[in-house]
Amino acid sequence: MRKAIRTLLMSGRKAFPTNWPAIATLTVLFVGGLLPHSAAGQDSPQTPATQARVKPAISPEAMAMHARAKRPVAAAPTNLELAATSALASTTFNSDQGPGPGPIGPGPGCNLFPAPASIGTSVPLSYFGPPPSDTNRSLVGPVQLLDTGVVDVAHGTITIPLYLGHLKGSGKNVWYILTDVDDSNVAAELGLNFSTKLTFASHSARTGNLDANGNIVFDAGTVNFAPERKIIPGPPGHEFPPTFATPGSVGDSNYGPLVKIVNAANVIYNAPMVAFDVDANEISFPKGNVDYSKVHDQVVAIDPVNMTVTINLINGFSFGRPVWYLSMDTSIPLGAAIEHNTFAPLMQKLLLGHDDSFASPVERIFISTNGPESGSCNNPLRQGLSADLADGFRPNNVLGGIPTIALDYSPYWDAQLFEWTQDAIDQGFRGQVREEFQILTFVQDGLITGPNGGKFQSAGFSINCPIVQRLD
Repeated sequence: MRKAIRTLLMSGRKAFPTNWPAIATLTVLFVGGLLPHSAAGQDSPQTPATQARVKPAISPEAMAMHARAKRPVAAAPTNLELAATSALASTTFNSDQGPGPGPIGPGPGCNLFPAPASIGTSVPLSYFGPPPSDTNRSLVGPVQLLDTGVVDVAHGTITIPLYLGHLKGSGKNVWYILTDVDDSNVAAELGLNFSTKLTFASHSARTGNLDANGNIVFDAGTVNFAPERKIIPGPPGHEFPPTFATPGSVGDSNYGPLVKIVNAANVIYNAPMVAFDVDANEISFPKGNVDYSKVHDQVVAIDPVNMTVTINLINGFSFGRPVWYLSMDTSIPLGAAIEHNTFAPLMQKLLLGHDDSFASPVERIFISTNGPESGSCNNPLRQGLSADLADGFRPNNVLGGIPTIALDYSPYWDAQLFEWTQDAIDQGFRGQVREEFQILTFVQDGLITGPNGGKFQSAGFSINCPIVQRLD
């Protein structure tokens, strides 16, 4: 039975039937088997001197090859033309193409940006000193972790370098970004997130080689960006699981975002694809209004002339601290549909369920299925997948360790779906949770279970969500 369920939901089929057996099937998968950094360099607790290594340092020759991939820090576009930022104004947000609303929502339940330090004082903010993170990145922030571009706090986006690689044999264009790498020195050189855990994800990585310009020639892996994303939620109050879901971009069996660089010491990059087999003139949207039949749904603007891409940021928490991250790929179709990202079948080879045990490639992400949703963005306790499917804003997920907080960061997140028990709801205990051990304590106390009252454990799928910024 379990094998049949996994076959159904991981098959990459475009739709799930609108009937109760389908809902039950989805729920069972999530019970046992859904869904949605890295300091690189100076003054960081994640520098090569303090971060644990799992493989020897690469040679100077290999390091020189990786250095060719370094690009200038990307500048944010001016006069960015964004789609409507309020999903509340739309009745079609579950079938709209593109990234969905940004992280600056219309209310406290959809906007985790901390209040300025001047609140409650008699002096303006300009009289306050710089944040402690200017001295030590592990202290109170904000702290930008992915350092290759500019975060636009007004729109909730980041603009980073765009890379043009090619597919071996056919020579087809592969447009991609770089976010993470498993070598600390390469991370420091390029401004990427360092994740030593990616070394243990090699069996889910494609292979490729760096060319003379520092671009990657990929051995395999394609993505079709033409499909239309669509979700039909469940009934009000129980929108998750949906009765129908199809992602907006689908990779072939050889596609996953990781790539092992064979000709440069087998260093592993997180290199999600944002467009494939198109020329520059077909994806030139430097100020927005992107054609999502050709480009990843999380892209807000793309400029193949200046080689930059602007990507939507997503709200979340890590050990009580609000964070912004990217959502690029998911290992099952339903998760990719909800996350507005790419279904990446090669990610299904990841070892899940072992969190921080030896050789684990993942870190945990905690996703509520039935958190508070009444009042939508006006509710400061809003959280969870039913809320996401009811109002279109993101679910305020809880991440495990990120750089400057812990050493166990991985952009590959092992989804842990959780459900508040009816008893917890009846007693008024249900609320917004913000850190891993708080959730695990509630599980221990019997207030939280897996979906449908099942065992709390890995949901059997993973999401590629590179961290971008710690907000405090």
